[in-house]
Amino acid sequence: MQEDQQAKADLNDLSRYNLDTNIKGLQYHRNNDQDPYITLRGASDLEEEEAGEREELQVLAEDNMIVSCKTEDEVSMLEVHIYNHHARDFFVHHDLLLPAFPLALQCLDFHPAGVVGGDSSVGAKGNFVAVATMDPTIEIWNLDVVDGLFPNAILGNQDAVKAMGMPAGTGKKKRRLPAPRIPNDAYHVDAVLGLSWNTHARNLLASCSADSTVKLWDLTRAPSGGASDSDSPGGTTALRSFSHHTDKVQSVAWDTSGSSIGAVPNPAVLLSGSYDKTLRVFDTRTPEKGLMANVHEDVECLTWDPWNANRFIASFEDGLVKAYDVRSLPNAPSSSPPSKSSATKQQHVTQALFTLAAHDGACTSVSFSKDVKGCFVTGGTDKLAKVWNATYEEEEDAAGAQGRAPNERPKEIALVASRDLDAGKIFSTSLSPDDPLVLSVGGSAGKLRLWDLSSNAGVRKTFAKRLHELRSARLPTDMTLDADASASADEEAASVLGLSDGDEESDEDEDEEAARGRVEEDDAMRE
Repeated sequence: MQEDQQAKADLNDLSRYNLDTNIKGLQYHRNNDQDPYITLRGASDLEEEEAGEREELQVLAEDNMIVSCKTEDEVSMLEVHIYNHHARDFFVHHDLLLPAFPLALQCLDFHPAGVVGGDSSVGAKGNFVAVATMDPTIEIWNLDVVDGLFPNAILGNQDAVKAMGMPAGTGKKKRRLPAPRIPNDAYHVDAVLGLSWNTHARNLLASCSADSTVKLWDLTRAPSGGASDSDSPGGTTALRSFSHHTDKVQSVAWDTSGSSIGAVPNPAVLLSGSYDKTLRVFDTRTPEKGLMANVHEDVECLTWDPWNANRFIASFEDGLVKAYDVRSLPNAPSSSPPSKSSATKQQHVTQALFTLAAHDGACTSVSFSKDVKGCFVTGGTDKLAKVWNATYEEEEDAAGAQGRAPNERPKEIALVASRDLDAGKIFSTSLSPDDPLVLSVGGSAGKLRLWDLSSNAGVRKTFAKRLHELRSARLPTDMTLDADASASADEEAASVLGLSDGDEESDEDEDEEAARGRVEEDDAMRE
C-alpha cells in the first residue's frame, strides 16, 4: 500500500525532469521582426514583397515578348519569354499549361467572345494567342493573365472531341475500332496543323487540319455552350468551311504580299497547302473560283512575300523553296475536289518563279524580314538556320509603280550565313518586328534560341546599306553596322542567347566527329 502511494507521488513530481534548470539560457527578442523563427511578417514587409513581385512581372516598353510552346515528360506548356536587347536579358516571364501536344501558334490582338469576360470586352485590343494542338479544338489564351487556368475562348466542339475517343461497336469483339472522324462544316474532327490571323479583318481566324478542311472562324461569335454547364462548356462553330483538298492541310496564310511596299491589300484572299501536293489560292467570299498549283512534294510552310505583291513562297519536305506569282497560276477546277485515288496520280507540276535548294532535309520554316528588302531566313530538319539575300534588278520597283509586271525572278539569291543553334531539328523561325537583326528559333531540343545576326560579319557586309536606310529610331543605339568590323569568337558565341560556350564546337571538331562517325559506321557494316 505504501509503495502504491509512493508511485502516485512520483507521477506528480516534475522536479526530476529539470525543466527550469536552463531557463536563464533562453533567447528572447524585443519584437517579432527580430525573431528568425517567426516567418509571418508585418504589413509593411508584405507590401514590399508584393511590390517586388509586381516589379518582376512588369513588362517595360523596350521589352520584346516571344511566345513559344514545348512538351516535357508528356506535359505541354505555353511559355512567354521576355527579351531586352539593351540589357541582354532573356528569361521566361510566365507559362500556361496546355491540355494536348501543341502544333501551331498565332498571336492576335482581338478579344474573342468566350466563356471568360463579358460581351463588352469583345473586340477590345489585347495580347492573345491561338493554340492549335493534337485535339480538334483551338484555344485562345490571354497572355496578360499570368496564372490563367482556362482559355478565353474555344473554337470547336468539345463534346464531339470527347466522343471521338470512344470506340465504335458493342465492345464484344477483342479488337475495338475507334469511331470514324467524318469532316463537317461546323468544326474540325482531327488535329489542327496551322493557323493564320487576318490583320485587316481582326475578327477572322483561319485554320487548317488533318481532316483535309480549311475553316474560317468569327471571333465575335458566342460559344454554343454556356459557362454555367461545367461538364459541357461547348465551343464556337466555324463561320465557313472549305473542302478544296483531299489530304491533310499543312499550312494556311492570309494574303499579306507587298505589305512592306504599300501594296493594295487583299484581306479576303487565302492560301493553303496540302499533302495532296496542291496549293490553293481563293477568295473566301467566292471559294468556288480559285487558283491552283500542283507541286512535287508535301508542303511544309507557306508565306507571302512582303516585298513583292501577288507573290508567295512555299517550302517542301525535300528541302526546296519555291516562289509563285498568283497571276501566273491556272484556274482551279470548279467541280468538287478529286478523290484521294485520283489525286495520287502523277500531276503536271506547276512551274515556279525560282527554286532554291535550301536544306538537306525538310525546310520547315521560311521567314521574311519586313524591314530589310531581300533578307529572309529558312530553317530545316538538318538543324541549320540559314540567312539568304535576294537581289533584284534596279528597274523592278519603277516597273511595279507604273503598273507593269515586275521581273519574275530575282537577279541572285546568295547564302549569307548558316549556323547550328543547338536547337535540334528546327521547326520555326521568326525575325523580330522591332529589331531587324534578331532571329528566334525553336526546334526539337525544346529550347528557344535567339541569334543576333549583327554579330556576323557576312550579314553586316551584305545588309549594311539597307540597314542604314532604315530610320534611326527603329535601330538599337548599340547595333554595329560597320561592314569592315570583325566579330571575335567570344562575340560570335555570345550572339546566341541560351547557348553556353561549352556547347560551341569549331568546324574542325565537327568535321572530325563526322569523319569518326563515318569510319565507325563502315567498320560496323564490315562486321
